[in-house]
Amino acid sequence: MAEDSTSTRPKNIWVARHSSGWAVRLEGDSNPIFIYNTQGRAIGQGLTLARNRQCELIIQNRRAQIREKNSYGNDPHPPKG
Repeated sequence: MAEDSTSTRPKNIWVARHSSGWAVRLEGDSNPIFIYNTQGRAIGQGLTLARNRQCELIIQNRRAQIREKNSYGNDPHPPKG
């Protein structure tokens, strides 16, 4: 899979509404990697990819607003302490 050209950090995974259902795509890419009928299935695939790639999973709601963000190994804002 493609990596971020400005660093060695992998691209984040996005789950977003698509004309055919719910898309899983790499950040910055317009073409989805996967398309599912349900958001739940798309989130499941996105979760697997984010864990394997150690990046962030960003989930949008039906209105394209960020509903949830989870980091899997490369947290840009870790908690203090």
